[in-house]
Amino acid sequence: MQEWGYKSLIGWHKSMQLTKLIYDLSEVWPASENFGLKSQIRRASISVSSNIAEGSARSSVADRKRFYGIARSAVIEVNSQLELSLMLKYTGFDQFEPINNIMIEIFKMLTKMIL
Repeated sequence: MQEWGYKSLIGWHKSMQLTKLIYDLSEVWPASENFGLKSQIRRASISVSSNIAEGSARSSVADRKRFYGIARSAVIEVNSQLELSLMLKYTGFDQFEPINNIMIEIFKMLTKMIL
């Protein structure tokens, strides 16, 4: 059985956890957001783990770092959208804070992987 290298990365596991939390959180948002903020934040959260996985398979260091940089940018995108959900009162601070803490962890991990 093929072992995929990205599955050994803690940042990838955390990003999968982030996506699960975002899906659970956004499930109860208004139906009017199904094709707006809800769809966008879900796609952005998926982008984090996808780019970590894809970057891990790249043969050159520069290419890996580029994908990890894209993943890190997606974390910022999710954070901005999560802040918006807080402002719109779709999300409470008690829900926001643990997700934000995971995003900070992922961002730091990706920064170390890029430097």
